[in-house]
Amino acid sequence: MEPISDLLAVRRQKLDALRAKGVRPFGGRFPTDGSISDVRNAFAEGKTVRAAGRITAHRDMGKSRFLDLSDITGRMQLFLHAKEIGEDAFATFQQLDIGDWMGVEGEYFTTKTGEPSIRVKTLTVLSKALRPLPDKWHGVQDAEIKYRQRYLDLISNPESREVFLQRIAIVREIRRFLDERGFLEVETPMMQAVAGGAAAAPFKTHHNALSMDLFLRIAPELYLKRLLVGGFPKVFELNRNFRNEGISRRHNPEFTMLEVYWAFSDFESMSELVEEMICHLAQSVRGTLQIEHKDAEGNVTKTIDLSRPWKRARYSDLIKGVVPEWYELSSEAKRAKCVELGLDIQHCTEDFELTQHVFEKLVEEKSINPLFVTHCPKELVPLANQNAEDDSVVDVYELVINGQEISPGYSELNDPDIQRQRLEHQSGGETQKLDEDFLGALEYGMPPAGGVGIGIDRLVMMLTGAESIRDVILFPHMRVRES
Repeated sequence: MEPISDLLAVRRQKLDALRAKGVRPFGGRFPTDGSISDVRNAFAEGKTVRAAGRITAHRDMGKSRFLDLSDITGRMQLFLHAKEIGEDAFATFQQLDIGDWMGVEGEYFTTKTGEPSIRVKTLTVLSKALRPLPDKWHGVQDAEIKYRQRYLDLISNPESREVFLQRIAIVREIRRFLDERGFLEVETPMMQAVAGGAAAAPFKTHHNALSMDLFLRIAPELYLKRLLVGGFPKVFELNRNFRNEGISRRHNPEFTMLEVYWAFSDFESMSELVEEMICHLAQSVRGTLQIEHKDAEGNVTKTIDLSRPWKRARYSDLIKGVVPEWYELSSEAKRAKCVELGLDIQHCTEDFELTQHVFEKLVEEKSINPLFVTHCPKELVPLANQNAEDDSVVDVYELVINGQEISPGYSELNDPDIQRQRLEHQSGGETQKLDEDFLGALEYGMPPAGGVGIGIDRLVMMLTGAESIRDVILFPHMRVRES
């Protein structure tokens, strides 16, 4: 294989040759008859067609050439002959390489092997690639390059392209699903004076003109509830949240979240809505409710069964299912039990934190098929409505699929006095962390409502079989490379 420096030099020489011929190596507008997929699907023998794309294959047969012209939708074979395009245009073509962008006009025809193709009559140089593409048979295998230079991954790895095309389809279908049910899509501030709606470390910034500190939002919840107060009965927002916390295969500091609020509803209605929506997404985007996850060699490692109805179980019953005596144990005995179970509890200071750690490790991480976990401890969910029969729990669900939380859903708390008490407890008594405007809004009356949040990145991971959040985010956050 030639050294990369030699390959770059050759491409630079071809660039100079194009300019010397008076050809624009970085061309302009070139109207086409659609994407490569559109062009291929419109095939009609003898019909004139215009197409543009990247050259991804080249078979040299002397004065005639076969090429593949590609974009993210597919590939189209071209046939090019010096006599048909002229010697001058053929000389221009000889300065092109795999990776260059080209526009063509020609006629549809079928080759002797039955391949739909375009017989090129004219060609236009659209962009000269000065660097060679990754090897077409192996693509981008290095994860560091894959995530930092996503464009190379998309060019060479059809599997990655398919994941992101499916993500786009999932988001489009979410909007359609909610719109058809009367939910209004809204936008709320991404810079907020008080970081609220969840317990998380925020990113901080400063607004010079107002001379005030602001936070990138950790959740849109408190603003969406203001809209319930204002009389919007069904709202949703699909946008970015930011949390200044760790990075892992399930966490990115910038992530996409769907939040939905439905006046006069509750957590049970929201669970039905979410179950119906996710099954709709699976059927419309994947064509099945059986979602296979595979390893790097393509072997199926697990199959998630989304068939309805989904299982529902109370939080306390699930805990007792793994440690039957848990709720009879003292605090010291609970800690000892966690150690016996091999759980790291150094970060746990209160009983509810110990219980939650048992849940996460022994229930959540082992649940592959959908599981609605209901009636969680009130300490975990300060914005949910208290259960009428048991004041130690709140009316919520946590939807767990594939060993991780996909969606929480609440019967939303609308009592302003209890809400203030909960937020004061969450803030550790630091009143400057309270969103007084939100609390004031509740005093004008918020209707009873159900609310739900869905982490879109995790949902896409589950539906596409991706094992890392970086595989479903086009440009995940990475540590800056040292020069």
